[in-house]
Amino acid sequence: MNKIKCIKSQGSNVTAVNLHMPDYLKLLHPLLEHSNAVSFVYDLAAQRPLYVSAAYEQVIGDPITHIHEDLPLLLGRVHADDWQLLQQRLVAAALNELVQDVEVRLARANGSWQWLCLTAGRVPGPGELEYLVGAVRDITRDKEVMFNAHKFNTKKNATLEILAHDLATPLVLLQQLSEQLSWEINSPSDTAQELLRLMQRTCTQGVNLIHDFVDHEFLTSSEVELKRERADLVAWLRLLLEEYQRSEQHLKLEFKLVSGEQPIYVSFDVNKLQQVFNNLISNAIKFTPDGGSITVSVERRSGLAQVSVADTGVGIPAHLQPVLFDKFTKARRPGLRGERTTGLGMSVIKTILNLHQASIRFDSVEGQGTTFYLELPAMSA
Repeated sequence: MNKIKCIKSQGSNVTAVNLHMPDYLKLLHPLLEHSNAVSFVYDLAAQRPLYVSAAYEQVIGDPITHIHEDLPLLLGRVHADDWQLLQQRLVAAALNELVQDVEVRLARANGSWQWLCLTAGRVPGPGELEYLVGAVRDITRDKEVMFNAHKFNTKKNATLEILAHDLATPLVLLQQLSEQLSWEINSPSDTAQELLRLMQRTCTQGVNLIHDFVDHEFLTSSEVELKRERADLVAWLRLLLEEYQRSEQHLKLEFKLVSGEQPIYVSFDVNKLQQVFNNLISNAIKFTPDGGSITVSVERRSGLAQVSVADTGVGIPAHLQPVLFDKFTKARRPGLRGERTTGLGMSVIKTILNLHQASIRFDSVEGQGTTFYLELPAMSA
């Protein structure tokens, strides 16, 4: 074959210009041969690569002369879910349309994953022929940094909720004791009464300060611009629940995760959805007596990922249920241990889920507990 297509990006589509092979290589040589991305041209009819740039050796770690022997092995190392997603995207794309930034995992010999980011598209060649052209970047380092940041952030927010509970509980207890002591003392002196009032005021300020800090963290995080990524919702929820499970003895509650299927892939903003679940779990903690349980369940249903957060708490009074998701809702009430609320949490949760094209509903019976149901669009792979 003495001619090939020179591809020039124009938005989400591509156009093609016929050039002789030597001219093609001359024009693109500085870009292709010195980039850290692997550029390629693949003959779909002959099922063989026509061109692979020098970055192949850096990204794959094998001499470029081995490309024909390497390719079947490389494709076999692609994670099955990512391979399915990539095929679906390429088949669905029209001719001359680029499939942008598809992330795939490539299995390494040591059991770890190499993350690659692929942009590719089918373009017409001479006669009836089609070529697959594109570029592959190694994003392993970026993904590792992002994963560690998400993991730290997830643990930080869960720890913040637990800390707020642990710090507020003794202050609430001290506040109640000082109120009881003030009522039971016979003919206390003015000094004693003033000390008791000081104890009550200090406890109240401390509890309010703790919950103001947690509420501010939740509201600030919810206002950040939505940044979606494809992730396994089950694995992510397991990570989220780990921190609560470590604190079961302190919280005097049991935390469980139930899932019949893994993975379940969803496109979501990790930080925002984290705030949703932390807030739901935090509310469950507030209204579940000691010795109770909080269970998070996840399953796939008709193209949706359904997550439930169920507690064995006191439930939501029937007359408050219709206004639960209102901003500054009248349904706000102090927790069993004196925790106060702004009345904003549930409305913010609903706003975040709306941005994800997700829904939320709940069932609650006084004295029997509450279950929230969230439904998010699930990805096929």
